[in-house]
Amino acid sequence: MEAKELLQQHIAKIASIKEEDFDYVFSHFKPMPFKKGQAVLSEGDKVDCEYFVISGCLKAFFINDEIKMYILQFAMPTWWTSDYAALYNQTPATISVDCITDAEVLCLSSEDREKLCREFHQLEHFFRWRTNRGYIASQKRLLSFMNNNVKKRYEELLALYPQLYNLVPKHLIAAYLGVSRETLSRLHSS
Repeated sequence: MEAKELLQQHIAKIASIKEEDFDYVFSHFKPMPFKKGQAVLSEGDKVDCEYFVISGCLKAFFINDEIKMYILQFAMPTWWTSDYAALYNQTPATISVDCITDAEVLCLSSEDREKLCREFHQLEHFFRWRTNRGYIASQKRLLSFMNNNVKKRYEELLALYPQLYNLVPKHLIAAYLGVSRETLSRLHSS
């Protein structure tokens, strides 16, 4: 499916944009191809856009002072990613985003998003809905970390996103769950 059609279908689930208006909306998105392992954004970068995934899989992550990676998010087709704290607060990135596989994304600048939201109430509604859904997902994940053991978190992840297990290397799933690769292996075999 072409990028424009995928984005249009994604937005149409929440907001109604006329076909002739969507051409204008889409003109604000910049297609960007990335190779496996390539950085989309790195800690310390200026962040001025968010990314809509057309194909491939990305990860948003943080590496602490002990060089331990914590994955905040995987982003598959029709998912959005960025360092939202840096984007909205206009501060340097504190997380990085890179490609687990070759990927194609659409980049939407913060300036263009705000412009489109002023011009199209339905797009403002869409972005508010999307932000709320992201907040809810983050809250659920945090509560799961606080209340569930590793096995339960692993089962939740596989139930919600079964495609991740075959797409994402196991050490990255372990980093998402906050466990070692060995612990993940034991969970998978049990």
